[in-house]
Amino acid sequence: MAQLKNAAQLYQHNSVQTASPAKIILMLYDGAIKFCNMGLDGIRENNILKANTNIKKAENIIVQLRMDLDMKYPVAKEFDQVYDYIYRRLVEANMKKDKEVLEEALEHIKTMRDTWIEVMRLNNVV
Repeated sequence: MAQLKNAAQLYQHNSVQTASPAKIILMLYDGAIKFCNMGLDGIRENNILKANTNIKKAENIIVQLRMDLDMKYPVAKEFDQVYDYIYRRLVEANMKKDKEVLEEALEHIKTMRDTWIEVMRLNNVV
C-alpha cells in the first residue's frame, strides 16, 4: 500500500513539474474546488478541523493565484478584485463555518476555472 501511495505522489509531482503555466493555473483552480468541497463536507459533518483545514487550503490557493497575476495586463486587475472577494468569502465561511457562504465562493471559483479553460481553448493551450 505504501508503494502505491508513493507512486501516486511521484505521478502527481511529475505532472506538476512538466505542466505548462496555463495548466498549473488550471490545477490550482481544480485544487481550490476540491478543497472547498472537502470543507463543505467538514461543515456538514460538523467536523470543524476538516472544514478549517480544507478551507485554509482553498484560501492559500487563491492567495497563490493572486500572487501570480501579471499586473501589466488590464484584466489582471479585474482578476485580482475577484480573487480578493473570493478570499474574503472563504475567510468568512471558515470563521462562521457557513455552508452558504462557502458554496458561493465555490461557485465563483468554478466560474473562474471555466473562464480559464475557455482562455486556454481560444489560445490553443489545452
